[in-house]
Amino acid sequence: MPSYFIELYGDEGVVKWAKEWGANAIIAHEIDISILNQLSIPIIVQNYKDRHELISNLTGDYFKTGVMAGEFFLHKGFKKFAYYGFNDSVWMRERGDGFISTVKRNDHQVFLYTDYQEKTKVWEFDHEVLKEWLDSLPKPIAMFACDDFHALQITEICTMYGIEIPNEISVLGVDNDELLCNISDPKLSSIELDVDNGGYLTGKLIHQFLEKKATPPIDIIIEPIRIVTRESTEKYAFSNKHIEKVMNFIENKYMEDISVDDIIRSVPFSRRVLEKLFKKETGITIYHYIQLVRIDNFSKLLITTELPLMDAAMKVGFYDYKNVSRIFIKEKKLTPFQYRKTFTNIENITQ
Repeated sequence: MPSYFIELYGDEGVVKWAKEWGANAIIAHEIDISILNQLSIPIIVQNYKDRHELISNLTGDYFKTGVMAGEFFLHKGFKKFAYYGFNDSVWMRERGDGFISTVKRNDHQVFLYTDYQEKTKVWEFDHEVLKEWLDSLPKPIAMFACDDFHALQITEICTMYGIEIPNEISVLGVDNDELLCNISDPKLSSIELDVDNGGYLTGKLIHQFLEKKATPPIDIIIEPIRIVTRESTEKYAFSNKHIEKVMNFIENKYMEDISVDDIIRSVPFSRRVLEKLFKKETGITIYHYIQLVRIDNFSKLLITTELPLMDAAMKVGFYDYKNVSRIFIKEKKLTPFQYRKTFTNIENITQ
C-alpha cells in the first residue's frame, strides 16, 4: 500500500481496504493499533515513536547501536562528545541513551542538541540554530547523529560555514544509507544495521503466525552489525602524537604477524610506559586493540565475501583458527560461522 493512502483515507480507510482485499496479515508503520485490531489478523508494526506492548514490533537494539558509536569514538582517543538527536521517538532516544551512558561511564561529558533547543526555544529545524550549536561545541569533538539523514544535516552545515570535518568535528551516522553517505562531503561513516535479515524474519514470523506455530506478540529486533568507516571519521584525537603513530601502525599492519614488541620498536618508550599511555588514551591494551582491529576486518570479510573461514582469518592476521574462534566468540557472542549465517544469505556463501 503506498504511503499516501493513509493520508487520503485515514486509518479507517486502511482497515476497509484490507477487509475488501482479504488480507491475511499486515506489516504496518505508525497506525492506530486499536483500529487495526478490528481485523483480527496477525499484525507487525514497525515502531517509530514507541514500541507497542500488546502487538508484535519490528524494532531494533537502539541502545546497543549507541554503545557501538561511543566505543568507536573512545578508541579513537576523543574526550569531547556530542549527540544530535531528539526525544520524541524511541529509536532516537535509545540510541542517544546508549551513546551517553558509554561516554559518561568513561567520565566524559556529552553535549546534547536537545539541551541547546531548551535554551533557544527553537523547536523546528533551523540551520542557523544548528550552526550556532556546532560553533559553541569544544573542538575537536566526536559527533554521533541519530541516523544518516541527521548526520547529513551536520555535514552540510559544516560545509556551508567552514567547520572542518573530521578535523574539528568527527561525524558518525546510522543506517549506512549509501546515497546519503556518499553525497555527504566528506563521505559519511555510518553504523550498518541488519535490515535485510529483519525483513526475512518478519516474513518468517508472519508465516508462523498464519500456521499457528507462534503466538503474538513477538518482537523482531534488528541488530547493529558494524561501522562502515569513510572520510567523516578519519581522525584520531590523542593528546600524545606517539599513540596516534601506534594506531596508524596497527591499522596498516594488522594483517601481518605483528606483536606488541614490533610496535614498541616504532616509538621512543619502554613497553611499560607505552602500555600505560595507550590504556589511558583508549581504555584498552595494545594487544586487545590489535585483536579488535583484526576481528572487525574479519567480520567484514565474513559478510562481504565468500572466502572460506580459515582463508578470511589468515587475511586479517589470524593464523591459528582455534584462537580466532575463541576471540571472535568473546567479542561478537557468536562463532564466525554463526555470524556469517546470521548476517548474510548463507546459500550464497562458500563454506
